[in-house]
Amino acid sequence: MYIGIDIGGTAIKAGLVNENGEILYKKEIRTRAEREYKDIERDIIELIKDLIKRSNEYGKNVKSIGLGIPGIGDVTGDFVVYCTNLGWRNVPLGKNLKSQFNLPIYIENDATVAGLAENVKGATKGSNSSIFITLGTGVGGGIIIDGKVYSGAHGTGSEIGHMIVGENFYDCNCGNNGCLETFASATAIIKYTTKIIKHGNNDTLILEKTGGDLNKITAKLVFDCAKEGDKVANESIDRMVKYLSIGIANLLNTLDPEIVAIGGGVSKAGDFLLEKVRKQVGSYLLYKDIKYADIVLATLGNDAGLVGAAMLGKYK
Repeated sequence: MYIGIDIGGTAIKAGLVNENGEILYKKEIRTRAEREYKDIERDIIELIKDLIKRSNEYGKNVKSIGLGIPGIGDVTGDFVVYCTNLGWRNVPLGKNLKSQFNLPIYIENDATVAGLAENVKGATKGSNSSIFITLGTGVGGGIIIDGKVYSGAHGTGSEIGHMIVGENFYDCNCGNNGCLETFASATAIIKYTTKIIKHGNNDTLILEKTGGDLNKITAKLVFDCAKEGDKVANESIDRMVKYLSIGIANLLNTLDPEIVAIGGGVSKAGDFLLEKVRKQVGSYLLYKDIKYADIVLATLGNDAGLVGAAMLGKYK
């Protein structure tokens, strides 16, 4: 049995997960991210104590504790190197948990653990190599190679959202220009749609549905209008699809995985998005006549972080 902790800016989800990636028990508390690190660490320790008590009721020992974080951990599992939305830098979370519980501790990026979860019991299950791309406020990724999580020699690998794919009209939060995140995220869709409307493209359902208030534009709204045939919305979505397809093709040319799963809030556009991406990716590949990775939608949703964090103990 394994413990998984999914640490987010809004909530901390914790659970007991069996060998097959099935959640046996889970609990959720508010993060209250404005607090000091030590206060949040104390909450995590209490959650783990509760989970260990529950595992004893099942008559099972906990083999390890895995944590998914919106940031990166060091390769030893001792420190969270940074976690921007919690204001953490080089905090000894793993080190302190090892001391407290005398169990193996694993810390990985939240998108990486979600990718592992999809590989264990989701859309990429059964594959030996897979890539998970999450499209939300930003773009994240998880890479599985030979059935194991890949995060690089220094723990900073699989930052798919910061692959440079072109020149953009605004810089990424990381300071670079041209990151995939600035083309393919929900934020990117909103920014580009707002830009082209401000430049005179006023004949659009988007203005009608927002009452002319550009601050009310959402990625979902743009997709909905694109499905209705709106020209402005389709221009924005087609641009997003182009650069997402370039990013995926770069990954396929480099790693040649068996399957790619797309998750996150933007993926709720479903087959409308998926079919557009499938049609474009092939045109950017080096070997166009050889079978390449299937591209599918992720299936696990909100439980992916918890399951994947727990499974680090088995597949790291």
